[in-house]
Amino acid sequence: MTNRAIVIVCDSLGVGELPDAKEFGDEGSNTLGHVLDSQHPSLPTLARLGLLHTLPQPASTETPRGAFGRMSEVSAGKDTTTGHWEMMGLIVEDPFRTYPNGFPADVIAEYERRIGRKTLGNKAASGTVILDELGEEHMRTGSPIVYTSADSVFQVAAHEEIIPVEELWRICVIARELMRGEHNIGRIIARPFLGTGKGHFKRTANRKDFSVKPTGLTVVERAFNSGKQVIGLGKIADIFDRVGISQEIRTENNSDGMRKTVDLIRQSNADFIFTNLVDFDSKYGHRNDAPGYAKALEVFDGELAALLGDLRNDDLLFITADHGCDPTDISTDHTREYVPLVVAGPRVIAQSLGTRSTFADLGATICEHLGIARDGLPGTSVLQQVVR
Repeated sequence: MTNRAIVIVCDSLGVGELPDAKEFGDEGSNTLGHVLDSQHPSLPTLARLGLLHTLPQPASTETPRGAFGRMSEVSAGKDTTTGHWEMMGLIVEDPFRTYPNGFPADVIAEYERRIGRKTLGNKAASGTVILDELGEEHMRTGSPIVYTSADSVFQVAAHEEIIPVEELWRICVIARELMRGEHNIGRIIARPFLGTGKGHFKRTANRKDFSVKPTGLTVVERAFNSGKQVIGLGKIADIFDRVGISQEIRTENNSDGMRKTVDLIRQSNADFIFTNLVDFDSKYGHRNDAPGYAKALEVFDGELAALLGDLRNDDLLFITADHGCDPTDISTDHTREYVPLVVAGPRVIAQSLGTRSTFADLGATICEHLGIARDGLPGTSVLQQVVR
């Protein structure tokens, strides 16, 4: 058997404010810490692996049995694309554009011309709130809802019975073509929904992200170019615009993502399994739902306990995050935080990895574990420390 890397990104599970958090308006943020303090979830598996020791003040008295630390973000931003790219060795020095006051009138006019429809919205808004506000008008007019947030996103929402999913994806591709150059934005996100009216609208699992192509070589692409089978679950393929992805697997929610990850561990010959669990961010962080976040962590903890039993001797499991999204904050936006680096597997030596200087330490470790050349990539591998 060859070495295998499994990465699970708990989307938005930050573990405390970064030193520059104040510059992003995120002073005092601590996604995991504040969920623990306010909701007191039971997380025995994560505590055993060391996740609770990655906080500024350890939230467990149990001696960890995994390797654990936290990673600093050096890229300019706090969005999904930036976080994932830095994990995989690509530092983003110029932040993607944001439009907190909505998109310029000329951009929207050109978008409407290209798709042949008028649009609604064009402002920063919560995805659930704007459905209640404009969903019924959308159903009457057939005009898609365009909105953004504090993150670098151009989101297009449409009822699946008014604009079919394939058509929604098509008009998102047009937005991707439009939002380049001067208006380079991190992601275009298709947000399909169903429901009969205000208070009853629900997003569906047919979300799709259209990211910019990575601006340099990532660990994902290096692994693929080295002949490794790289499988992206959830929105991973979207984030890397499918560059370096051997197989893409869509997921409906966190639990579906975990089930499919376990199936791959048990049955596939994949060398690199890369999973994003987006519910932490989209369903709970952005909705300021700390109780929901805590319950999702408890469910994940139980599913993780089962997954650990399926790891082969030479497997390394990495648990991390891409940014924070503190659900106890007054804002609904991402937060500039450290992210955890938890490493587990039959050969892992329990220890503290301290504070790492960049998310790219994860990618560097994966490269060494998989035997991939990483010349020119940033980051410092922890492999020799953690594997006996």
